[in-house]
Amino acid sequence: MTDDDAPEVPVVCETCDTTTRVPLSEVADAIERHNEQVHDGDDVAQVDPEIVKHVTDLAAKDMSVFEDEG
Repeated sequence: MTDDDAPEVPVVCETCDTTTRVPLSEVADAIERHNEQVHDGDDVAQVDPEIVKHVTDLAAKDMSVFEDEG
């Protein structure tokens, strides 16, 4: 897989009213860099909350968190 084929993740900053798509391998660095340069290190920019919710739901389903135990 080349960098051009790498999945991209939306990173949002509500304070700046921006959304940027970043390769998955660069998400943490991009968020940290934005927050350091623009928001004095405050945790403002983040992965799109809808993506986080979706991934969390998939992980919970995969781990059978929501299945009945009885």
